[in-house]
Amino acid sequence: MTTANSRELIARRAEKEIANGDYVNLGIGMPTLVANYISPDKTVVLQSENGLLGIGPFPTEDEVDPDLINAGKETVTASIGAAYFDSAESFAMIRGGHIDVAILGGMEVSEKGDLANWMIPGKVIKGMGGAMDLVHGAKKIIVIMDHVSKKGEPKIKKQCDLPLTGRQVVNKIITERGLIEVTPDGLVLKEVFEGYTVQDIVESTGADLTIDVKQ
Repeated sequence: MTTANSRELIARRAEKEIANGDYVNLGIGMPTLVANYISPDKTVVLQSENGLLGIGPFPTEDEVDPDLINAGKETVTASIGAAYFDSAESFAMIRGGHIDVAILGGMEVSEKGDLANWMIPGKVIKGMGGAMDLVHGAKKIIVIMDHVSKKGEPKIKKQCDLPLTGRQVVNKIITERGLIEVTPDGLVLKEVFEGYTVQDIVESTGADLTIDVKQ
């Protein structure tokens, strides 16, 4: 599977976690792809913490407006009825519990649902963004990411080594290999995606998994 195909697969599966009527925040990077796959059967409002409620799909070349960007500084479109606001109102929406689902990228997730996704010590970062607010303010946190690092090391592990964004905040993890739920009793493998086996996922995960895959 190519990287492009795996990112599309992950984004399409993540869209299924969004219910009709949800207010959703999409994190920077791969999560923004989810906007392209929102089902026309759902009414979903996408929020960006830089001040836009009602993000549409990514623009075509003719639709690009350089002044209309998401929190990741990517150009976006605005859906009918979209609203613009300042950062204070944006974070009030998040901290006030008005975001139903946040779909975020991840560098590491622990078996307890701890998330590390904002910095690697020693590397330059542009800012921590809104993830620290989202993981505590949104009602459901979905992390989407590659299952292993570029070096082939597990990104799902017993404990995170990188600085945490939040403790025990993740509800589900979706990678190119499968879907894992974070429960009070540990990680539960619920889905295995095409091209992989349960054993593939067990061997590439750095934490214990309970297997509950429906055949």
